[in-house]
Amino acid sequence: MSQTYPYQDAFNRTLQQRAMAQATEDEYNATLTDFFKYLENFNPTYQRDHRVNQLQTPDVEQYLAMLVDARKIQNQTYNKVLSHLNVYFKFLFSHSWTPYLPTLDLKSKPKQAAQPLNYRWVDDLNSLLADPRLHVYTRLTLLLVAHGYPVQAFLQPNFTANLKTQSWSAPAQQFLNELQAFLAPLQQRFQSNDWFLKQRAAADPHLTLPGLHKYLKPDETVVGFALSPTVLYQGYLVNYLRRHPQLSDRDAISALHLEPDSIDYYRRLAQRAD
Repeated sequence: MSQTYPYQDAFNRTLQQRAMAQATEDEYNATLTDFFKYLENFNPTYQRDHRVNQLQTPDVEQYLAMLVDARKIQNQTYNKVLSHLNVYFKFLFSHSWTPYLPTLDLKSKPKQAAQPLNYRWVDDLNSLLADPRLHVYTRLTLLLVAHGYPVQAFLQPNFTANLKTQSWSAPAQQFLNELQAFLAPLQQRFQSNDWFLKQRAAADPHLTLPGLHKYLKPDETVVGFALSPTVLYQGYLVNYLRRHPQLSDRDAISALHLEPDSIDYYRRLAQRAD
């Protein structure tokens, strides 16, 4: 597999020696791939000769500022990205592949106060689906999450094949008709029956999670609450348990596909919700 950032193979070997989870290693690679893709497109220092040993603190600061200003990342995400970059540059420095530690003087951000989890959006699903100010992909995300589908499932290719037997409400069905009209030219162009498709030509037409966030984030000003699919899904779980207080742990775990050690956490949130 081709490398997506400098010294990737060697860095991955170092990560593997730490016996970290594959998901954590994937997060490192995703951060660094995104970082160098950004540098390739927007950073004059890197664009000149693509030499990682020329990168200094302002180059990293530029990328982090973009994440905050353009992608609106939270402090927790900022700190995770900074940690990934710090580990990478320390690795380069230890091998004398760079004379600089551009992350040395960069500080993490304070932990943000947790926002109350919004679970009531599920009760307002029909009105949200009928709101033309919301992008089709925003409303589709709300519809799917409200029916128990996590984002890891519904962004997968061929996911729509699993929905043929789903019983939709009348407002949801009306929205799905609108969705099909929106998707028809995209599905024709990409020869795909999937729902989350890019609107521009691409080798892989499927929308990624960062791509989906580009539709969701602007619509947060319309609805007045966070539209992160993960946060929406947590709200859905709390709403479900709140509506089914007598459900046994075994049945709740089965219905919601939760891990056994998660059910107590969401039950407590559901109890506090009222």
